[in-house]
Amino acid sequence: MNKLILPIILVLTISVLVSYRAADSAIDGKAFAKHIKVLASDAFEGRKPFSPGEAKTIEYLKTEFEKIGLKPGNGKSYFQEVPMVDIVSTPAGPLVMKGKDGEISLNYLTDYVAATRRVQDQVKVENSEMVFAGYGIVAPEYGWNDYAGLDVKGKTVLVLVNDPGIVDDKLFKGNTMTYYGRWTYKFEEAARQGATGVLIVHDTGPASYGWSVVRSGWSKSKLYLQAEDDNRSRAAMEGWITLESAKKLFKLAGVSPDIMHKASQEGFKPVPLGVKTSLVINNTFKKSISHNVIALLPGTSRANEYVFYTAHWDHLGKGEPINGDSIYNGAADDASGTAALMEIATAFTKLKKKPARSIVFLVVTAEEQGLLGSEYYCTHPVFPLDKTVADINMDVLQPFGRTKDVIVVGKGQSDLDDYIEAAAKKQDRFTRGEPNPSGGWYFRSDHFNFAKVGVPSLYIENGVISRQHGEEWGKQQKEEFNLYRYHMPTDEYNDKWDLSGIVEDMTLLYEVGYRIGNETIYPGWKSGSEFKAARDKMLKK
Repeated sequence: MNKLILPIILVLTISVLVSYRAADSAIDGKAFAKHIKVLASDAFEGRKPFSPGEAKTIEYLKTEFEKIGLKPGNGKSYFQEVPMVDIVSTPAGPLVMKGKDGEISLNYLTDYVAATRRVQDQVKVENSEMVFAGYGIVAPEYGWNDYAGLDVKGKTVLVLVNDPGIVDDKLFKGNTMTYYGRWTYKFEEAARQGATGVLIVHDTGPASYGWSVVRSGWSKSKLYLQAEDDNRSRAAMEGWITLESAKKLFKLAGVSPDIMHKASQEGFKPVPLGVKTSLVINNTFKKSISHNVIALLPGTSRANEYVFYTAHWDHLGKGEPINGDSIYNGAADDASGTAALMEIATAFTKLKKKPARSIVFLVVTAEEQGLLGSEYYCTHPVFPLDKTVADINMDVLQPFGRTKDVIVVGKGQSDLDDYIEAAAKKQDRFTRGEPNPSGGWYFRSDHFNFAKVGVPSLYIENGVISRQHGEEWGKQQKEEFNLYRYHMPTDEYNDKWDLSGIVEDMTLLYEVGYRIGNETIYPGWKSGSEFKAARDKMLKK
């Protein structure tokens, strides 16, 4: 080896190690706990966009970013305006379904939920013919079309959650949910087909969450990005019904409930149910502006290239009381990610030598309403997307202590897997994919909007193999969170939380961002990723 090269390598290695130690000293549980206690306090009222809780939240973030010396990320402002509309949809009564041999009446919240995206005072679904359209998927690359030969204009389609791979692992990506399995896609496709209404059959296993999550999310106002046509291109009615209600509907139609299983078989054809449904939905709405918060640490030698850290500041605000508590504080979801982003930002500002690339800290609005803040940013970017090197996202960091494993959601998608694996080895940990890929977790947080436009994106969850209690205990903690705290008022901060695992995960994500921030290469998508083409096209321009 050249005698001049060795000293250079040693200097670079020492520089990196010093930087990591700076991160370790800056990232600590006490500072993290302070931020999360504030953001998840009752005073912030569940941090729903448009509420007094939003004003408190974004001002808190702005003030903290100023304190640590980060620059405004949107010109002279820390804020990016996100135009949205807040709609309170109230069904006028039960959802009535009439067949030739009788009718059934489904009760709001107990048996069904429904709303409309259309910005108008009232929508009416009157005697709309119902059709069971399987999974409601049109996927040419998988040779699948549930709407083949079907005209659904004026009709209401009933569809299943997830995709056929949940039943037959030879279809789609097996038990790894594709975007076609997400409920958001079901509504989008039904609208493209011209349907008047669309109802998804809820099933806890394929959905990966219980009916209580659907109920709590749909029992309050919902936010949407403003559209020039006031969302009149969307179906008049969007909603869910319980599995038991679906079985009653099939009985009324004289159709075996086995049809739901047959929907996963190749060649499945949609089934007219001979049932008509009616519902009136009354709306109150308000158009207003919410805000993404953006802070910037300018790079040194490659300042026109950007590494992003993202989290969402919002939660569900106030809603249906559970045991007398109506504030959905969202401590884990996602005050934890926001607090972690702030701690990582602090670590970067304490570096004596700043990264070559600029580091952007983006805290978005309305993730809980359908990833709206990140969608708006990625369609109205402040920094060029072709110069956006990577996104590192943080959502629902769990206080279960240190683990041996790191769960990479969507593992196998991008080169960022290799970065997090290298960082994990330094902590004597290993990476693996999510235990329940059928839950579609890769499509359920803000990194997904970056992925859709081609930016390689990393999203990790804390592991489940607890160093202190073992794997079964770790799995139990996650299961209990999903059952008893996720999207409920019980997602509150507790002084007894063990934050040691979160501190380790924050350090991992800091190291990944620091490494990318000092490289000259662009991480890419792995061969076979559905997002690779968008990135390749972007970088060729």
